[in-house]
Amino acid sequence: MENPKENTNNFIGVNEKIGWGRAFLLGTQHVLAMDLYIAPIIIASLLALGSDTSFFVQMCFLAAGIATLIQTVGGLKLPVVQGPSYIPVGALAAIGGKLGLGAVFGALLPGALLIALLGYPLKVFAKTVKKIIPPLVGGTVIVIVGISLMPTAFTSLYDGDVKTNLIVSAVTAIVLVVMMLLGRKTSGSGTFFRLTSVVIAIIVGTIVASFFGSVSFAKVAEAKWFSLPTAFPFDKPEFNLQAVLTMVFIYFIILIETTGTWFVVSTVTGEKLNEKRLNKGAVGEGLGCFVGGIAGGTPMTGYSSNAGIIAITKVASKRAIIAAGIILVLLGLMPKLATIITCVPLTVINAIFGIVCVAIIMNGLKVIQKVTINDRNMMVIGIPILLTIGTMGIPAEVMSSVPDFVNYILSSGTAVGAIAVLILNLIIPASKEDQAEAAKHAITE
Repeated sequence: MENPKENTNNFIGVNEKIGWGRAFLLGTQHVLAMDLYIAPIIIASLLALGSDTSFFVQMCFLAAGIATLIQTVGGLKLPVVQGPSYIPVGALAAIGGKLGLGAVFGALLPGALLIALLGYPLKVFAKTVKKIIPPLVGGTVIVIVGISLMPTAFTSLYDGDVKTNLIVSAVTAIVLVVMMLLGRKTSGSGTFFRLTSVVIAIIVGTIVASFFGSVSFAKVAEAKWFSLPTAFPFDKPEFNLQAVLTMVFIYFIILIETTGTWFVVSTVTGEKLNEKRLNKGAVGEGLGCFVGGIAGGTPMTGYSSNAGIIAITKVASKRAIIAAGIILVLLGLMPKLATIITCVPLTVINAIFGIVCVAIIMNGLKVIQKVTINDRNMMVIGIPILLTIGTMGIPAEVMSSVPDFVNYILSSGTAVGAIAVLILNLIIPASKEDQAEAAKHAITE
């Protein structure tokens, strides 16, 4: 798939080196703009971890950092930050409730290794992607990722004082948009605003939230400075066949979702996704999930929000993401620092997240605009988007009444939309012109 990068002299490419001070500033922005701790907190609650919740979140930070370094340095070699996936939340809760924590962490390992093997030595992952994901599908998946994430920007608005939340969210979003507009200059103050836009928005938003009593650092004083990890800290792994097969299915859904993230990053950075890179990405994804299981965390996946941060800051250097990985490892080893991150109000994080989703969708549209929009392609693009939006409104009582494996799919709008666009592109006959267009932009070896 061809992803030409916009030719601007203020965009820093993937392989361009930046100073480590600048890299850690940008890495901090990537970490702060992610809701890394939300999925672990939800899972810890469902697994009834109680007083071990903080340690579980800490291990997820550590696993995310290691997975990010694996993927950026030796795997996909693109600026992708790994973090806990939301997709397996229901499955992990079900396995833990029926079979215990040992079965949970035992189920995480085989599927992770299978994902890695699909990349190397089997080398089948890239061939599969090459066959079924032309630009029409890749661009639609990117748009679907952005749309499916958008409701997250509004979840915290209705938790507590709605008026206060609206004010904090609005101020945060406005500051970020203003910083982005000021950052359009190619040098001088423009560079400063681009590089610090997210951090400034988070600081201003947190200060405004503090005026309304929405910020508390009490937990920071109670947290330890250092805490070393251990393998399987919660229970020894138990390999239950049903649990393992369930997680293998979940891993394939995660892989579909994370492939969408890779297309987002590829589009934003202008770096092509060739077969070698895709296969190495599968290896990196599998190893990252394997590390998550050993450390006592959750399956890891690439976060699309970071592609949005790259689009905002115009810095795609891998050094920034390596710095983010190092920061995440430190957060995993230093509970006090990890606790500081969790003190940033969700209204602030989600306001930034909303603007990030807009950036993701627009990059997906850039890919789609190269495709001829005839009746066939209109259906391939439009129906999955419709299903994605429809999935997000399914009532909880309906979700609880369907079989578990259906619940796992429906719990992710990205998975539903991605599966739909893949199927529709395969079953609706393409004209010779459409086939020629797809071949022109196909993934290279």
